Amino acid sequence: MVSSAVQRTWELLENVPDPEIPVVSIRELGILREVNEHGGAIEVVITPTYSGCPAMGQIEDDVRAALAAHEINATVVTRLAPAWTTDWITEAAREKLRAFGISPPLGTQSHTGNVVRFAARAPSHESIACPHCGSLDTTETSHFSSTACKALYKCLACREPFDYFKPH
Repeated sequence: MVSSAVQRTWELLENVPDPEIPVVSIRELGILREVNEHGGAIEVVITPTYSGCPAMGQIEDDVRAALAAHEINATVVTRLAPAWTTDWITEAAREKLRAFGISPPLGTQSHTGNVVRFAARAPSHESIACPHCGSLDTTETSHFSSTACKALYKCLACREPFDYFKPH
């Protein structure tokens, strides 16, 4: 049974935005992994989108600030295993990314309990849909975009550039 303190903490962190993509929350992106209570102390577990993510310090600060505003003192733990996967992004977040002009990632893994089963990644020749017009006539212009977890694409139909959230 989930304690009321754990439930309240989840609720307070529900809308903490990702500092690099503020239209989605850290929970929607799957960065917020766990909230635990140990002897009355709250522990929040976060997992970076990749191990070198420069936003993790800001995310930790934002989690602490959101909870401190409600007089909750928590320990924030960054956990690298299991490694974050784009499969943890919620469907709602995928729609928000698309509306924001970022093509959401194609799935790469499926999780069953503690077992991770890898599926084939999208072949490099597979087109990524443009979030602006939906065209599949797109091309990668740079493997890295505004952040290392995204690639820069250009739509050849509407000519708009866009980010693609790389699957991993």
